[in-house]
Amino acid sequence: MLKLDPTAHEHAGADHILSFLRRARLDWLLHHFPQRLVRSVYVFVNGFVTIGLLAVLALVSHNPFVFPSLGPTAYLLFFSPLGETSSPRNTIFGHAIGLVCGYAAFAATGAGVLPFGAHQGIFWPRILAAALSLSATGAFMVLLEISHPPAGATTLIVSLGIISKPRELVIIEAAVFLLVAQALVINRLAGLPYPLWNAPASTKGMSDGSE
Repeated sequence: MLKLDPTAHEHAGADHILSFLRRARLDWLLHHFPQRLVRSVYVFVNGFVTIGLLAVLALVSHNPFVFPSLGPTAYLLFFSPLGETSSPRNTIFGHAIGLVCGYAAFAATGAGVLPFGAHQGIFWPRILAAALSLSATGAFMVLLEISHPPAGATTLIVSLGIISKPRELVIIEAAVFLLVAQALVINRLAGLPYPLWNAPASTKGMSDGSE
């Protein structure tokens, strides 16, 4: 049986930058500057615009539409968009699992008794909450066949009490939806078959190394 190249989707993710430049009639840049430099500038501009829009929304609404784990998610969605971990299904459900497990651990261990950063020494409830939330997030992602590594950061953000109000958790998930919507628009404009929901079966094979 033919063994799929596990890096094929990564090459496709990088090549979509070239496709976008051709569609925008900016491929002349490739004749004047190194290809790696052009790709680097593309990723910089794209990341600035997508996260910048969410940052403005956060500023105007005074809500956490930007949070640390959104960074690695954006990188996956725009640099390797055809990977299984970058699909809307895995991105949305992955963060949702992280949020639920993080809040459950935060509440069950009493980690919220003190505000985040208020305890100067070792605060065992918070340590237990972090360990419990991360292990539960990983277990549920395996059980439900959902792979999105940035969700591991999301669950720690919640279980450590950095962002822990139920209303804020809903906003975090809304921010994930908005980022996925941006990825869908931009990747489709670049000519990539970015999925509406789930990654194609062939891409799943490349992501998990199956034959």
